Amino acid sequence: MRRRVASALSVLLLAVGGVQGGRGAWIYAKAELAQVLLRRSWAATLAGRERVRPWPWADAWPVARIIFPDGDAIVLAGASGRNLAFAPGHLDGTALPGASGTCVIAGHRDTHFAVLENLVEGDPVRLEDATGNLTVYRVTATAVVDESETGVLAESVGPTVVLITCWPFDAVSPGGPLRYVVWAESVAR
Repeated sequence: MRRRVASALSVLLLAVGGVQGGRGAWIYAKAELAQVLLRRSWAATLAGRERVRPWPWADAWPVARIIFPDGDAIVLAGASGRNLAFAPGHLDGTALPGASGTCVIAGHRDTHFAVLENLVEGDPVRLEDATGNLTVYRVTATAVVDESETGVLAESVGPTVVLITCWPFDAVSPGGPLRYVVWAESVAR
């Protein structure tokens, strides 16, 4: 009898572990699959089409491609939680990538914006806009701030990009009140 209970308990624990592991892997798989579909819609955008949805039920479209020293990602219009599940998002009401002013892009710390942890002052960050123009930025500062600090969104005169993700990078639970912010200013093209 004990042996059956122990076997049943082992099977139950393996099943629970498999489900939990699968849920964790799904986040990464969804982010990678979305980038494949987003790259297709980005190619169509660069070819002159506007607001190309990456999948039929999407309510967002690519507005930029962000290029880091360690990789790149397509950026969606809007920084809603739904959009951030698939890609970094451009915060509505901020400057468009490459335009004068402050362009704010948010992303998840455990997928597309995990690279922010390794950026240091002077590192390049490039933004390709919907016309194919590339703006090169250099990281000027990083900081950990409370999510209520709206001063990080302050308008700038020249092209500036502000990248925001949750902090700490190795947190077990998602969310939390702290944000990791990277500021970068444009350099001559």
